[in-house]
Amino acid sequence: MKVYFIGAGPGAADLITLRGANLLRKAPLVLYAGSLVPVELLQHCQADAEIHDTASLNLDQQETFYRRAKAEGKDVARLHSGDPAIYGATAEQMRRLERLGIDYEIVPGVSSFTACAATLGSELTRPGVSQSIVITRVSGRASAVPALESVEQFARHQATMCIFLSGPHLKKVIADLLQHYPTDTPTALVYRATWSDQRSHRSTLGRLLAEVKVKDWQLTSMLLVGRALATDEGLESSLYAAHYTHIFRLGDKPEKSI
Repeated sequence: MKVYFIGAGPGAADLITLRGANLLRKAPLVLYAGSLVPVELLQHCQADAEIHDTASLNLDQQETFYRRAKAEGKDVARLHSGDPAIYGATAEQMRRLERLGIDYEIVPGVSSFTACAATLGSELTRPGVSQSIVITRVSGRASAVPALESVEQFARHQATMCIFLSGPHLKKVIADLLQHYPTDTPTALVYRATWSDQRSHRSTLGRLLAEVKVKDWQLTSMLLVGRALATDEGLESSLYAAHYTHIFRLGDKPEKSI
């Protein structure tokens, strides 16, 4: 038997990967976090599949499903929101599986930070503006952020930043960002990207708090910051320039002057 950690995507049910959907169709046992994964995804499951919402279960309780599945020789589909590799709390589950001698596989999913960029119609990297993305979050009760990875420390680079779970902490996060970013830095808030109730608000670091009510942007909101979000900034990449040559295309040779 095998456990498949499947990225469910950011919210919209049709953003699960083909591989993920196919594995759901085959799995006799499906575990999903109902607080974060849309129930519409369960339509991919077998009619007789055993399905459990793990939102109210601790790790020990979840382990009982893996133990039973091993004894019965059944594969398990474990649905995680977004991509399992990013804030998925999968590492502790994988350690348990290794101790139990259970094989597992990770199936990538669409992360909410790229879904936010799509919602905004933005590219997070722009030539001559920003070629780096910082993915981070604020400290919470479940796990603390290391001191060297604070928002203020990352802000020194002035790269594009995607800050998870930032809604309730907006005032502190923006104060930390303003220690290094200019006040006119493009900024966007996105709530539940790709869900039916998604919302977004574009602004600048200096104006954002005056334009929104913090209480309206809950835990699942993401704050995006950086010059790459500006609609009028950025040089054109040479990748598609007529003169640019690479292994798949010969660029046009400039005409010689007479």
